[in-house]
Amino acid sequence: MFLKDFSSSIKAYGQAFELAGKLKLWKYFFIPAIIGLFVGILIMIAAWYLSEPIGQKIGSYWPFDFWKEAMMSFSIFLGGVFVILIGAIIFKHAVMAFSAPFMTPVSEKIEMHITGKSLDQTDTSAEYIAALVRGIRINLRNLIIEMLITLPLIILSIIPLINIFTTFMLIYVQAYFAGFGNMDYTLERYCNYSETKIFVRNNKGIAVGNGLIFHLLLAIPVVGIMLALPLSTIAATTETLKKLKAG
Repeated sequence: MFLKDFSSSIKAYGQAFELAGKLKLWKYFFIPAIIGLFVGILIMIAAWYLSEPIGQKIGSYWPFDFWKEAMMSFSIFLGGVFVILIGAIIFKHAVMAFSAPFMTPVSEKIEMHITGKSLDQTDTSAEYIAALVRGIRINLRNLIIEMLITLPLIILSIIPLINIFTTFMLIYVQAYFAGFGNMDYTLERYCNYSETKIFVRNNKGIAVGNGLIFHLLLAIPVVGIMLALPLSTIAATTETLKKLKAG
């Protein structure tokens, strides 16, 4: 079941571009880009200011006098890498959380197109706030859990042979939580907070497949920020609706 859902979730991206053009959803592509640019700048500023103190703290554990200066420089570099890696995780969840009021309408339009049923799209300020609050709650919860799993895996990654397993696990965890967030733009209309966690857990293949392509798109310079979230939302919506319909 996992592999079938995983494959189907990836294939869903094939029609995402087509649906975006057919339903004229391009205007929603710029909003995540603006949010992503703002969050990205904040993370880069944090990396600039935090890399040195974190690196110095790491370097202080070097017990020998020889190579101390070299180790300190290397530790500062590692501090910068560490901040950027953690910042990338925070970036993902921050963009998904603050884009929730704008990605929910995308999911709704896709659902109306697929089902032919009309949904209430009054777009009131209360609905925007509700979507934002849920988005922050879901992504903050996912961020905390992802950090608790990711940090030990990063530490274990420095061990030869074990790093083969940890690399695979890091990719899996990153993809799962990204897919989780993208699926929630649809699930918020059907499931409460607890039910959403259970649904995604029972459909890991969809989450991982969706999140994997999400990260690959996000890696594309500049346009990745604009394409990743809307296309992933469209792809996640089509697959989530299939599972909801199947019961």
